[in-house]
Amino acid sequence: MKKLFTIFAVIALTAGSISLSSARQSQSSKAQAESVAGVFDYYLLALSWSPTFCLTHKDDVQCSGKGYGFVLHGLWPQYVAGGWPQSCPPLTKLSASETSKGLTLFPTKKLLDHEWSKHGTCSGLGAMGYLDEADKAVAAVKIPEELQPFSTSYYFEAQEIAQLFRKANPGIPADGVAVIC
Repeated sequence: MKKLFTIFAVIALTAGSISLSSARQSQSSKAQAESVAGVFDYYLLALSWSPTFCLTHKDDVQCSGKGYGFVLHGLWPQYVAGGWPQSCPPLTKLSASETSKGLTLFPTKKLLDHEWSKHGTCSGLGAMGYLDEADKAVAAVKIPEELQPFSTSYYFEAQEIAQLFRKANPGIPADGVAVIC
């Protein structure tokens, strides 16, 4: 597994350091222009807060009373120098068994299909391998108790959310969580 380096979405989480040789950096630069599957530096685990999404997408399947809190938005290959590969050939559709596995991780088929075609194809792992890595990444992050879905509305500043994630996941370095609102 590539090192899980950050988790975005509303959060970013570091699970280790990255050491790169100049050859790897130049390989990434070339791949960045070409979007080559399997050639990237780290994964970004993207989680999103479903209640906010549902405020503006009331008719979306994700918002049909399922009570989601944080959901998997994607596992994104990234380059240390910035940017990411996307839509890496060969672009393949998910099989029925891959879709079934993916729907245990993603809130909707539409999001699953989009994330697979844009980001998963660049993992170099094939669909089941990518979904297994996404499953492991999500399982490695504890959602803070204070951020579980609830019926009462609470408001948190981005910095408070980051602090709650670091507290619930003590292995995360101070700069390992980024909250984007």
